[in-house]
Amino acid sequence: MSTDPSIADLQSGPVPEALTLERAALGFAALGAGARLSVLLALVKAGRKGLTVSDIQDRMGLAPSTLAHHLRSLAQAGLITQEKQGRSVVNRAAFSHLAGLGAYLLQECCAEEDACGSPGSPMSFSDRTR
Repeated sequence: MSTDPSIADLQSGPVPEALTLERAALGFAALGAGARLSVLLALVKAGRKGLTVSDIQDRMGLAPSTLAHHLRSLAQAGLITQEKQGRSVVNRAAFSHLAGLGAYLLQECCAEEDACGSPGSPMSFSDRTR
């Protein structure tokens, strides 16, 4: 079992939220730009401690206005949270929402297969319930 804080959050944290089609579409649309996906991946890697805007800027090399635009899009889609700490804003991946997006995609996995969850199917039952 991995000790990565983001994985630990998903395994022991709250059950992923149930999503509507519209809310899921908003989340996936926010990931439609490579730069936003890269920012989100950096926040996932950072775990619970998150990253300040300047930390992200140093890692990504994005112009401040471009980064602000991407962070705003991710926050509006519920993929990240932002917390003001003094003069800094700490950004964190919204692990429960991300897990909810994954669960949304997989909720009907293999539903039309007779042997869903069998060793030969694309995803076993244990993979779908993590």
